[in-house]
Amino acid sequence: MSLKSKIESLLFITTRPLDIKKISELTGGKKDEVKKEITNLFDEYNQKDKGINIQKIGTKYQMVTNANNAKIISEFLKEEMTGELTQASLETLTVIAYRGPITKTELEMIRGVNCSVILRNLMIRGLVDEIDDKKDMVKKYQIAFDFMQHLGITESEQLPEYEKLNSNESLQKLLNNESGDEQKEE
Repeated sequence: MSLKSKIESLLFITTRPLDIKKISELTGGKKDEVKKEITNLFDEYNQKDKGINIQKIGTKYQMVTNANNAKIISEFLKEEMTGELTQASLETLTVIAYRGPITKTELEMIRGVNCSVILRNLMIRGLVDEIDDKKDMVKKYQIAFDFMQHLGITESEQLPEYEKLNSNESLQKLLNNESGDEQKEE
């Protein structure tokens, strides 16, 4: 897999701008090589007839939709925001509600699939918040205050069968074993 391909994939799935240093760490590429490939991608994507552009602010980059398509994107997002949640979104939201704050890795271990797009959509809808866990240096996800207000609860513990589902022993064993395996590999 080429460095350019790796960078393009990262820029496509990220929910926030990435700087050259982070992209270098994630791809294993040297900073000057990463910068060269990003410059190539920047030139390739930032054309009038492209639906996707790459924005640059300082040393941070992010893929965005072409501003000329704002109307159609706005209409689509409005429909997405007001439409019903998919089964996958409901499952993800439920896991976050009962197990949050939870890392993306833990969430994906529980669900068994990549949750990047679902998480982004839940955040856009205001149902989930991304928080920085400064102690463990990771991003975690929790239900948003607006979502709790919509449910008519003041804390997660008021969810039906919260104690039972929050402290599921077999799930905890899975998460602990995976964490232990990751520590062994490091």
